[in-house]
Amino acid sequence: MLADLLARFGAHNYMPFLKRPPARFVTESGAEVFGVLAEFHTPAAVYHAAEKVRDAGYTRWDVHSPFPIHGIEDAMGIKRTILPVIVACGAFTGTGLAYLMQWWMSTNYRLPVQGKPPEAWQPYIPIMFEISVLLAAFTALFVMLMLNGLPRWHHPLFRSDRFLRVSQDRFAISIEAVDPKFDPHAARKLLETAGAKTVELVEDPS
Repeated sequence: MLADLLARFGAHNYMPFLKRPPARFVTESGAEVFGVLAEFHTPAAVYHAAEKVRDAGYTRWDVHSPFPIHGIEDAMGIKRTILPVIVACGAFTGTGLAYLMQWWMSTNYRLPVQGKPPEAWQPYIPIMFEISVLLAAFTALFVMLMLNGLPRWHHPLFRSDRFLRVSQDRFAISIEAVDPKFDPHAARKLLETAGAKTVELVEDPS
């Protein structure tokens, strides 16, 4: 189950020791298919295309733009991230560990503070706060990287010359082959119907 979850998030792309899942689609030359890439010329075009991809039920896809597009997260159907919940768990874990650490130290080396017993929590507040902030910060950093599939030293989309123009004056939508609904022909037809100027198949040589 854990292996399936890691594969779903593409953990093998930034953890080389993890086994890559078998390719769902391959080209005639035997190369693994990463997905399809569609090019659009205007923000409005890619916005409405994103709505159609969202309504089609795809879950592993993205919109690429040289600048932020207002409301694109709604057009993509992006849900609220679970990151704040995980960060809160990290903070509460830090609070509990800091209390237990100080309680254990106080029972082994008694240093009365204002005449309070070792289990009193009031003297431990400064350290509990610091450890909570520390664990919350590290949790936020590392979980954010994991959820975004980073660090990834190379991305298959970089092999596309059309994708490189996304940093200048073009807009694109990519649908990954790992998406349960992905089919090269159906995805191409959907994007062409949505107004894509060009649609190409992207290989993953890694």
